[in-house]
Amino acid sequence: MEMLKSLAKSVREYKKLALITPIFVTLEVILEVVIPLLMANLIDQGIYTGQMNVIVKIGLQLIFASVLSLIFGCASGITASKASSGFAKNLRKDLYYKVQDFSFSNIDKFSTAGIITRLTTDVSNIQMAFQMMIRVVVRTPLMLVFSLIMAFNINSRLSLIFLALIPVVGIVLGLISTKVHPIFKKVFDTYDNLNNIVEENVRGIRVVKSYVLEGKETKKFKDVSDDIFKNFIKAEKILALNSPVMQIAIYTTILLISWFGAKIIVNTGMTQLTTGELTSLITYAIQILTSLMMITMLLVMTTMARTSADRIFQVLKEKPELANPENAIKNVKNGNIEFKNVSFSYVGNKEKECLKNINIKINSGETIGIIGGTGVGKSSFVNLIPRLYDATEGEVTVGDVNVKKYDIETLRNEVAMVLQKNVLFSGTIKENLKWGKEDATDKEIEKVCKLAQADEFIQTFPNKYDTYIEEGGSNVSGGQKQRLCIARALLKKPKILILDDSTSAVDTKTDKLIRKAFKEEIPNTTKLIIAQRISSIEDADKIIVLNNGEIDGFGTHEELLESNEIYREVYESQVKGNE
Repeated sequence: MEMLKSLAKSVREYKKLALITPIFVTLEVILEVVIPLLMANLIDQGIYTGQMNVIVKIGLQLIFASVLSLIFGCASGITASKASSGFAKNLRKDLYYKVQDFSFSNIDKFSTAGIITRLTTDVSNIQMAFQMMIRVVVRTPLMLVFSLIMAFNINSRLSLIFLALIPVVGIVLGLISTKVHPIFKKVFDTYDNLNNIVEENVRGIRVVKSYVLEGKETKKFKDVSDDIFKNFIKAEKILALNSPVMQIAIYTTILLISWFGAKIIVNTGMTQLTTGELTSLITYAIQILTSLMMITMLLVMTTMARTSADRIFQVLKEKPELANPENAIKNVKNGNIEFKNVSFSYVGNKEKECLKNINIKINSGETIGIIGGTGVGKSSFVNLIPRLYDATEGEVTVGDVNVKKYDIETLRNEVAMVLQKNVLFSGTIKENLKWGKEDATDKEIEKVCKLAQADEFIQTFPNKYDTYIEEGGSNVSGGQKQRLCIARALLKKPKILILDDSTSAVDTKTDKLIRKAFKEEIPNTTKLIIAQRISSIEDADKIIVLNNGEIDGFGTHEELLESNEIYREVYESQVKGNE
């Protein structure tokens, strides 16, 4: 019930259309039920008696009822289509906006491929189910009930045939639906895996080709695609039982009604049942059993939609783990950073902490280097500053205020992060840079590009700052991409700038020029530089050495060479390597 309420919120402005549709459907059904009755009158009162005026009169009534039924049917189709399309549009929007509000820890629970499948295949399934619900779900029971009433009104004894067959058919259809649901659930989970393989291969196509592994990747795709095929075939084999069950029910009913109806007509001389009424009963039989057939289609559709709805509801019910506090602070005073007894675990488990009891104070305007081996917690350390994650224990402060007390947007606008694998979006260089500041002038853009040592290579492009960047920045080198990302971050004019191994793809000379520009042009900005090369951080005010999630050393380059074994070993290995 909670799931239905959650999904129903996305109907919004299309609620009126969704409510009008059942009215049109009801009117259509009433007319369709009246038509067999008019046909019975036409046969008994007109054709049988040979009265031409009666034939014309009832014939005109039949035409009028048929045209009206057609109009109401078309109207219900149009309104249902608009309502379901609008519902799907809103649902996609709600899903997308929900994902935008997620913290990193929320996003970690869903794969990219899983979210894409939910936004596409799952929403389409629910759209079709919603359209059937406001049209077919109303039409089917009404047709079933009204036809039964009319049939019993004509001849109650013959109509008992329907009551005998309906429960049998219902039980068979229910069993089919129960068997199919788990298979469809498995299919949609496999779709996530398929989308993940496609996304991964498209992004890494250059690597695949360079290692000549197209065959291996094709096989991986084929295996998952075959799994989907086999599961669909398995489900379809079960669903295929619908048709023979319904056909047997329809033809059995028609045969029984025809047999017993003919006997009644002959034996009673049409006093208890007329030829026209028998014709109407056969039509009502077809309408009743067609309604049951529609129920089977509904069961199939709702089975698929139920699986999709469950998956979408998982996203909609997910509560963002990071939220603005009441009376959130909307001003960051300065770039002071302090960690007070901070521990952090991605899974909230103290046994699996990647940061342990961190205590450190960084003054505004300082340049701090961070070094350590792979997986020691360097990225986790800096991720806590803009509150991409919350500390499991302890307190992180920025500008002498706990980060949890800030308005999240305000805090993140003052903390610019440049990652090793930062992303450029399809669009011009200028459009990409304006992510840092939407109303930035050409002069401001050029200035930050000079600071990031990006202006020099941009000027070599024919279109300069209007050069088009392909998706993911695939038409620029790794070093060029990193420099553009640094320029984009500088455009924010942040109080804190974090470089997470973001100069790894540039040469040492360019790296040195970038650091020199930082020192001269943004002296009041606190700069945290994660690096693998000691040459990138040796002139920093202080250097943090991380080991197994703990601070192993903190001091200047010279102090750490004397006092810290890990730092000294890294330095000596790099110096010898350079020699």
